[in-house]
Amino acid sequence: MTLPSHDHLRPYLAVDDAERAVAFYTEVFGFSEQYSLPMPDGRVGHAELARGKARLLLSDAFPEIGATPPAEQHWAVSLLLYVEDLDATVAAAEAAGATIVSPPKDEFFGDRAAKLIDPFGHRWFLHQMLEALGPEEIRRRFAESSGP
Repeated sequence: MTLPSHDHLRPYLAVDDAERAVAFYTEVFGFSEQYSLPMPDGRVGHAELARGKARLLLSDAFPEIGATPPAEQHWAVSLLLYVEDLDATVAAAEAAGATIVSPPKDEFFGDRAAKLIDPFGHRWFLHQMLEALGPEEIRRRFAESSGP
């Protein structure tokens, strides 16, 4: 097993029903479960999912130590995930219980993008790269799209 280097950022989500969340993230977003640690009380104490170099860590809610899912309509963090086929991923997410906040559309910064809330209350920005643009082109297009 290779240990992660010091420069990896790995989101750690608290969810209600971690087993169902693992199924959702593997089936819809293409993660694979690396392992999980069941607690004696039946809750999942830790699960690690992988998708390429990305890692997503999660557990059931443990309010006794402050690990709780997001409150309705309140998010401290959003997750951005690049996918191969945005429209198919959004359709699969919706079929699996996600709420689509912004449907897929082509954006000025060269991506096709959508926003959704997963069945566990976490907000996701899903993107599919259409064009690889540099900062200057993104700024130019932004100015054109939001100008006076």
